[in-house]
Amino acid sequence: MSTLLQVQQLSCTAENGLVLFGNVEFVVNEGDVVVVTGKSGSGKSTLLKSLAHFNLYSGHVLYRGRAPTSYGIPEYRTKVAYVPQRPSLLPGTPRSFLRTVSSFKARQKHKGPIVDAPINVAQSWGIDPQLWDREWSNLSGGEVQRISLATGLALNDAEVLLLDEPTSALDRESCLLVERFILDNLKSPETDLKAIVWITHSVEQAERVGTRFLQVSGGSCSEDQSLPV
Repeated sequence: MSTLLQVQQLSCTAENGLVLFGNVEFVVNEGDVVVVTGKSGSGKSTLLKSLAHFNLYSGHVLYRGRAPTSYGIPEYRTKVAYVPQRPSLLPGTPRSFLRTVSSFKARQKHKGPIVDAPINVAQSWGIDPQLWDREWSNLSGGEVQRISLATGLALNDAEVLLLDEPTSALDRESCLLVERFILDNLKSPETDLKAIVWITHSVEQAERVGTRFLQVSGGSCSEDQSLPV
């Protein structure tokens, strides 16, 4: 079993000096779905952003034994991909965003054009293809969430997906549909996806998807053998 991510003595401090979490250590292995739980404001999203190298932190995050900077950060983020709960809405439409993403050099050398694949994935989740030509600001929260997640999945070059409450705006039926697609992708030999770190507030969802569990609380992060309740 290959180790994909190693997190060593990871700490993050806010601008006001508040320690959000300190000395966090864990590994993410091939086949893992590491569920991250904890109260709102405990630092879960900050932890994922640190893994994606979006935040300043102390300590080490290693992907396949190497620091993100050794790959180049754009290259690293194609392999360890962060999907936020509430994406910052860009100007224009989801389709124009896709065209921009597919033009990045770090993407082109892996899979080539990607414009059609996310649209097909989202359509299987009930997203009409016409919505990709609608302004981001004119989409509902659930539509934005499914389109963003479909984009992250259908890029199809990430080995580790960092998912921040990816189904929080969805009804139960849509949630189950998205969960099954993600887990099927993880098991499929036709995709590069090998592990997931998944934030959720839903105990039921954690039970359905998780293979390991991290509890973030009081500035610390500990691993539990079973789901924290």
